[in-house]
Amino acid sequence: MALSSNIRGALFMSLSMAGFTFNDSIIKLLTSDMSVAQLIFLRGAVASLLIYLLARQRRALRPLRILLDRWVALRVLGELGGTLTFMLGLSHIPLANASAILQALPLAVTMGAALFLSEPVGWRRWGAILTGFAGVLIIVRPGLEGFSPYALMIVGTVFFASLRDIATKKVNPEIPSLFLSTATAASVTVGGFFLIWPMGGWGPVSVGEFGLVSLAACMLLVGYQFIIMSMREGEISFIAPFRYTGFIWALLLGMVVFGEYPDMFMITGGAIVIGSGLYTLYRERIKSAAKPASRAATRHSP
Repeated sequence: MALSSNIRGALFMSLSMAGFTFNDSIIKLLTSDMSVAQLIFLRGAVASLLIYLLARQRRALRPLRILLDRWVALRVLGELGGTLTFMLGLSHIPLANASAILQALPLAVTMGAALFLSEPVGWRRWGAILTGFAGVLIIVRPGLEGFSPYALMIVGTVFFASLRDIATKKVNPEIPSLFLSTATAASVTVGGFFLIWPMGGWGPVSVGEFGLVSLAACMLLVGYQFIIMSMREGEISFIAPFRYTGFIWALLLGMVVFGEYPDMFMITGGAIVIGSGLYTLYRERIKSAAKPASRAATRHSP
């Protein structure tokens, strides 16, 4: 794989994380004037339209009965639960804190794949997973001054996002990614609609607020598209660590937009979570490199 392809992939991954984090910042700004459910519905409606048009243009649409597949349904459930818990938590805790907790997602996915998909995970990666979750506890700081129960909402986001990603692994690979994205976005939008009245009802939306919601939807689409492009461009083992640039974006936007400055709990916990994630990626790379060598030895053995 040419180095230039890896560099492009890393750039696309960084742009993807920027798109997701700018979306988060806009949503956090809007939660002071609009209910979370209303935001989910409005952003989802715009995002669903954009993704639908893109899927239609690329002939990626499929019959809706595919949504009855249990893995597709679990993916939708994970996306809806993750969106709801993240927005609820984000509206009450600093952006960088929420982002730092989310960095545990790769660790949670590795753990879930080991527990539910029977994927082999050695003791080193189990150690990294436990260390990473210890870092999350440092950020959340249960029982200490500064603890916010809303931080637990972001922990819930990690759980739901892990469910989404693990279910995605089991979805029929012949189903186009754009169709999955379209169906998921539309399902989350419908879910947001039904939650509007239980969560405070519909409030007035100004032209400026709708413009920000639309911008957030565009940033979400940028995030999704660039992450797909990054995965197709270079070696995943080289590109995956650039996922953590989202944490840097969150630190910068938190300080510039919201005047939120990280404390030692967040910095220490975030460093532990990211370090554990990087070590897990390193071990996965070693394991992947060992497989071809093992197969070659088997083929050449007498």
